[in-house]
Amino acid sequence: MELYCALQSYFMCWDGYRRKRKEGMNLDYRKLFKEENESVRERYDMAMERVHEFCLGNTQIKEPFFDYFLKVGSFLMTLDTLWKHVESKDLKKDSFYEQKKYNHMLYEDILDENYGTSYANPAYAVKCLGKDYGQLLSFVYAEIRGGIIYAVEQRLFDLTIHLELYVELLCSFEEEAPTVKVIQDMIYYFVSDYADRTVDYRIREILDPELSFATDLVMNSDLTDLRYLFAYGEYITDNEIRMADFLNRMSKEQIEAMAYTYTHGYEEGFRIAGIDLTKKKTVNIRYCIGMERMIREAILQFEKMGLRPVIYRAPVARINRKQTLRPGFVAAAANKQYDYDHRCDDALFLTKAFVERKTAVLRSAYESRKQLAMEYAGPAVVEVFGENPFEPVNKKENLKLSKEQQELSVMYSSESAKIVNSYIPQDDYSFTIIAYPIPEIGDDFEEIFEEIVKVNTLDNEIYKKLQQVIIDELDKAVCVRVLGRGANKTDMVVMMHELADPAKETNFENCTADVNIPVGEVFTSPKLTGTKGVLNVSEVYLNDLKFNNIMLTFENGMITDYTCDNFENEEENRAYIKENVLFNRETLPIGEFAIGTNTTAYVMANAYKIVYKLPILIVEKMGPHFAVGDTCYSHSEETKLYNPDGKEIVAKDNECSLLRDTDEDRAYFNCHTDITIPYDEIAGIVCIHSDGKEVPIIKDGRFVLPGCELLNEPFEK
Repeated sequence: MELYCALQSYFMCWDGYRRKRKEGMNLDYRKLFKEENESVRERYDMAMERVHEFCLGNTQIKEPFFDYFLKVGSFLMTLDTLWKHVESKDLKKDSFYEQKKYNHMLYEDILDENYGTSYANPAYAVKCLGKDYGQLLSFVYAEIRGGIIYAVEQRLFDLTIHLELYVELLCSFEEEAPTVKVIQDMIYYFVSDYADRTVDYRIREILDPELSFATDLVMNSDLTDLRYLFAYGEYITDNEIRMADFLNRMSKEQIEAMAYTYTHGYEEGFRIAGIDLTKKKTVNIRYCIGMERMIREAILQFEKMGLRPVIYRAPVARINRKQTLRPGFVAAAANKQYDYDHRCDDALFLTKAFVERKTAVLRSAYESRKQLAMEYAGPAVVEVFGENPFEPVNKKENLKLSKEQQELSVMYSSESAKIVNSYIPQDDYSFTIIAYPIPEIGDDFEEIFEEIVKVNTLDNEIYKKLQQVIIDELDKAVCVRVLGRGANKTDMVVMMHELADPAKETNFENCTADVNIPVGEVFTSPKLTGTKGVLNVSEVYLNDLKFNNIMLTFENGMITDYTCDNFENEEENRAYIKENVLFNRETLPIGEFAIGTNTTAYVMANAYKIVYKLPILIVEKMGPHFAVGDTCYSHSEETKLYNPDGKEIVAKDNECSLLRDTDEDRAYFNCHTDITIPYDEIAGIVCIHSDGKEVPIIKDGRFVLPGCELLNEPFEK
């Protein structure tokens, strides 16, 4: 109750928010598309008429392609019905169970039980249509399935261009099948020609608060009527339904306190980094559907800081997607294998000319919105965890990037990062991330949720003092050795930077709960030269994918070899890591070495047997971890940062990032993947001084450095 009273002066009332929206914000963002929709309506109607003619039997298309076009055409007619229902608001009249059934029907073709006979499944498409046609037409269907979102958001232009692609293909298959080259060209020019729409719109989604589809839904819906969940157009599972119901049963004080932990951490990130938040006007809010009650309170709190929400969904079109990653607001994936199967579909159009085209459109999109980019404060992310483990199946029918395309992918990643950083410099914005469990985590969901709330609100001051003890010892070391125990083969030597003035300088940041919630780590950017060894973890989730017995070998801080046990074939194991950890690069450096101190989180996770369901955000606080890729200070190395004890953090560079002024492509890698070794797989973490003296920080999974005894209490309890 005391926290609730303390927060009252901080919160805006709901009526005030509604008045503000009436005065200055769109209550229905779809009005923004009214003129565009009217301009394209005739094209849409003509194309849809052709679909109806075909599905009613007016066609000369032969098997095996007839069945494909009939099923995809039927889906397009379903989208037409959905569009009209949303436009007329008829769906709002249906009961919860009717809407749930309708939502399931929109996605049933790719659900596990039906995916084996869906043309969205490359394996089935190839089986029925042959390898070349099957891969091409499966991609087309996957892109068309994005029409669910275009219909829900009333974006008729996007729906129309996909409808027209279908009709163009339909006509080309009449009487006899066209050559594969003809179909390839259709797809290439469709993706390339419309890049100025698809890429430009994505950047607008990221920056423009006027695209307020999700904001309107969160702020204007009756959140006690769970039918609002289906208005998103995403596949809604019991996770989203039970989460929304659970939050509805929490008190106002609890919701406000949860939101405050999240928004206050965001605000603290700016203060600690010395960035002026008052110059910013927008905050990107990312969350999982079902958490709207907390998000509504967070929006009110962010607005008190002068920030309007920018809320966009995970990208739909392949041109805007990166493998299986889903940044934005999301629901549980309808089928993760489906997402994995289509992760490399850009192999159909990834050429040097296409990269140049997409890069030019990206630059133009930011240039036309450079004021919005200047006002962008950064992302505030609410992650969730607890889904059943997903281990992908590699299918020979899936598209794969050639070696040349892998290099082009890396080139675009580098060029696009330069463009984004030129309009939104990384040293001029901040972020925060917090995570909560979803009901799928098990029968103890509500208990685990309460425990995570406690973990997210641990006392910063206590950890600040304990972590300073560790940092004081680490700053005496020339290197740190990390050894695994049992089956864990980790044996790493990590080189520290020399301190010019140890009384005023430090290598490690004392990380409390601001941008990364919860509290609990000290981290540095180690020297690459001399850093070497083997990093091994028995089981870990990286970028939403499970890795079994991953093993990375380093020499002078760079990855020289890698493997895992996910597949029987060693070539597949290496390809899996290269694609999803190295992101198609030949190597990556160690960008971070850290020691997690949150033993409370670790003990809780083991008590509920959820260690391997936790997100890296929490896992990285539960043991030593290494990050491969860029340092934590990427693109903001010149910003002066100080620990609570007043010492300046000077270890922000490594031998790669120091090239930023002479060879930026070799300085930055535009990725940062944390890999944590759990305490029970650690034999020791030892500081080695210049005179050879060895001082252990952790031994056999317990903190043994004098002054850190408090960190072992959760183990004892």
